[in-house]
Amino acid sequence: MQHPSDVYFTDLHTVAMGDGLQKKLEKLMLKAGIEQIDFAGRFVAVKTHFGEPGNLAFLRPNYARTLCDLIKRLGGRPFLTDCNTLYVGGRKQALDHLDSAYANGYNPLVTGVHTIIADGLKGTDEVEVPVPGGTYVQRAKIGRAIMDADIVISLNHFKGHELTGFGGALKNLGMGCGSRAGKMEMHAAGKPVVATEACVGCGRCRAICAHDAPILANGKAAIDHARCVGCGRCIGVCPRDAIEPQYDEANDVLNCKMAEYALAVVHGRPHFHISLAIDVSPFCDCHAENDVPIVPDIGFFASFDPVALDRACADAVNAQPALPGSLLAKNAPAHPERDHFGRVSPETDWRSCLVHAERLGIGTQTYHLHRC
Repeated sequence: MQHPSDVYFTDLHTVAMGDGLQKKLEKLMLKAGIEQIDFAGRFVAVKTHFGEPGNLAFLRPNYARTLCDLIKRLGGRPFLTDCNTLYVGGRKQALDHLDSAYANGYNPLVTGVHTIIADGLKGTDEVEVPVPGGTYVQRAKIGRAIMDADIVISLNHFKGHELTGFGGALKNLGMGCGSRAGKMEMHAAGKPVVATEACVGCGRCRAICAHDAPILANGKAAIDHARCVGCGRCIGVCPRDAIEPQYDEANDVLNCKMAEYALAVVHGRPHFHISLAIDVSPFCDCHAENDVPIVPDIGFFASFDPVALDRACADAVNAQPALPGSLLAKNAPAHPERDHFGRVSPETDWRSCLVHAERLGIGTQTYHLHRC
């Protein structure tokens, strides 16, 4: 049996003339031991989520500023980063992604550091990273800037998710650090398809494919799945978003692939993780809207172990009452046997990701919670 990991927690209580939330966050990170990392002169990728335009549940950039200021005081060279999305929205390529990040406050004037989209302009700037002991993935496709960094810090908004049960440290690292092709690999067991009504027959998909899978006929593209290897690069270059992944992967397999991608990101280098269990929305911050939080705000968590951190956050959420008017409150009578995340998204089982991550050696679900 693995030795329990240490997870540190602070609540959101403040008093007049006392520490504010940013100071409490800083004290939490120091108590959790972040200064044990040798930051001196090293590039530090701070992986977070900048928020889809229209969604207001994402983390305020003030928290990122607190983290990055601390890293700089410890001698590091931090930058904020995320990878482009697979779906069409405000973050599917780097220019729109930066516009969205800046509009939500993730710009150097607010955070004090630069924002870098890790997988480049079109989501195709990736590094293939071995996954030690991977069952589903042998080489993960990770955004290059994240792999170029010496240290990885994840700053996570802990919330629900309609496919994975919840989004925490492992999802922020695994799904979030995957390039567009990497995200397709996690979501899909099959190959991309062409929405012919949107295709203009420009041929860019054919030009980038090393396997001659795209075929042009009658001014429209189609994908020959006998030749396609599922790399997803055609998705990144299509100017009309006419090439789409098939979202056909079972949720448990998706969770396992996500754990394997997380392993690729952290393996062999220092890493540290912070999760903020506030505005616990039922669905991902990738939505262009956000619903009523499912439980009251809880607090801040930090650990060197992302598996223990996710488990501690999940346990804390499940210990809270459902907020009236939330999706959790509405779904609870229909699924009395499920936990909070299962009631919100009945087709998911968040435990599959943690079990597989534990099996891979990323961390342990057993933890000691230290209240700061």
